[in-house]
Amino acid sequence: MPTAYCRELRIQFNDLSRGSPAFLCLPGWCENKSAFGRITHAIGRSQRVIALDWRGHGKSASPGSEFGLEELVDDALSVIRASSVGTVIPVAISHAGWVALELRRRLAERVTRLVLLDWIVGPPPPEFLAVLAALQDRERWLETRGELFRMWIADCEKPHVARHVREEMGSYGYELWARAARAIESAYGGDTPLEALARLAPPCPTLHLFSQPRAPAYLASQQDFARLNPWFKVQRLDGRSHFPALELPEACAAAILEFATAGQRRVGPLARPG
Repeated sequence: MPTAYCRELRIQFNDLSRGSPAFLCLPGWCENKSAFGRITHAIGRSQRVIALDWRGHGKSASPGSEFGLEELVDDALSVIRASSVGTVIPVAISHAGWVALELRRRLAERVTRLVLLDWIVGPPPPEFLAVLAALQDRERWLETRGELFRMWIADCEKPHVARHVREEMGSYGYELWARAARAIESAYGGDTPLEALARLAPPCPTLHLFSQPRAPAYLASQQDFARLNPWFKVQRLDGRSHFPALELPEACAAAILEFATAGQRRVGPLARPG
C-alpha cells in the first residue's frame, strides 16, 4: 500500500492506475477509505483513483494530539505529492468538502473540478448544531451518535451500508467524534459551503450529489443557486442512506464521470496534466 508522510506522520492511501487527472477520494470524519471501496472500482476501470485514510483513521498513523481541518488538508497535500499526480478532482464525503475547498484555494487550477457527496451546503439547521454540541458531551455523545446512525441508514436495505456505519464508523470512540464535531462546528462559523464556493476566483466547476435530506426545498434551493452560478450542478440520487458512494456506486460513478469529462475530448490514464 502506498505511503505518504506528513511531517513524519504516516498517511496510507490506495492508488489505482496512473496519469492525470486523478480522482482524490476524501472520506468523511470517523470513516476510512473503504467508504469508497465500491466507487473506486467503478471509476477506476477507466480513470486514476486515489483514496486516503486521514491521520488517526484506518491504516494511517495517529498523531496522539489534537488535529482539525488544517491538518487534514496537510494529509491530502502529502498524498498528492507522494503520488506525483498533476491535476486532481477531489471527491469528498460530507464535511471533507471543507478540505476539498481548501485544496482548490491552495492548488488553484491543479484542482480542475470538485465533487461533493451528501454535504450540508447551505446554512446548518439548528438541530444539526445541537447534534454537534451533544457529540462533544461525554454524557450524551454515544446516544447522539446512535441517533445519527439510525438517520443515516434510514430504510436502506443494503447490509454493507449498515456494516460500514455500525462496525467501521462505530469503531471510533468519543475522542475522535468530539474532535470531528469541534472541527465541523468551527467550519460552519464562517461562510456556508455554497458561499465559500461562490467566493472562489475563478469559479471551480462543482457537482453535489446527495440522497438525504429528501425535502424538496433542499434540492430547490440548490437548483436556484445553480441557475445563478452555472459552474455549480446538483443531482439528487434515489438512495435511502447518507452514503451514495456505497449504496449506489454505479449511479454515483456514472454521474461523476459524466461531470468530470464534460467538454473534454479525453480524460483518462494516458492524459497529461494541464
